[in-house]
Amino acid sequence: MTRRIPLPRPGRGAPAARLAEMLRVDHAGEMAAVQIYRGQKRVFEAAGRSGIAADMARMEGEEDVHLKRFEALLTEKQVRPTLMTPVWRLAAYGLGVGTALMGEKAAHACTEAVESVIGEHYGDQAEEITDRDPEMAAQFRQFRDEELAHHDHAIAEGAHEAPAYPVLSAVIKAGCRAAIRISEKV
Repeated sequence: MTRRIPLPRPGRGAPAARLAEMLRVDHAGEMAAVQIYRGQKRVFEAAGRSGIAADMARMEGEEDVHLKRFEALLTEKQVRPTLMTPVWRLAAYGLGVGTALMGEKAAHACTEAVESVIGEHYGDQAEEITDRDPEMAAQFRQFRDEELAHHDHAIAEGAHEAPAYPVLSAVIKAGCRAAIRISEKV
């Protein structure tokens, strides 16, 4: 069985190194979320679907608040962003465009899949550092709750009715989990 919460690492500097991994991943994830919603918004705008375009713009703005917070934390804690940032930016925008081209339900399925992984990820991070850094743990919990609001909204909007939903969701979730692991180290 895979352990969701990593065991503490031994040695001096280990807590700071682990926090750097967390911040690097979270920055990458929020940047990717902004790009997904931006891609979806542009497709729906071009199609004259102003209602869903506005919905995507709203969620993009909420993710941008998270992104700005992680940009500040990277600077404050002197942590470099992942070297994968250009790749993730392009992949996320492409995911947003691709799912929007598949239709509104597929765009919501994308949101539901991404936010389920991210919500779990933030929850795990909060649990991992709650004793070491209660303020950061509280920030992770707040962001988790905001991400899960997007998740719940996507389900209410018909995410599970998307064409090939089980496959689409599984592929997106696997991609998110891989990006998390890669971004921690690279």
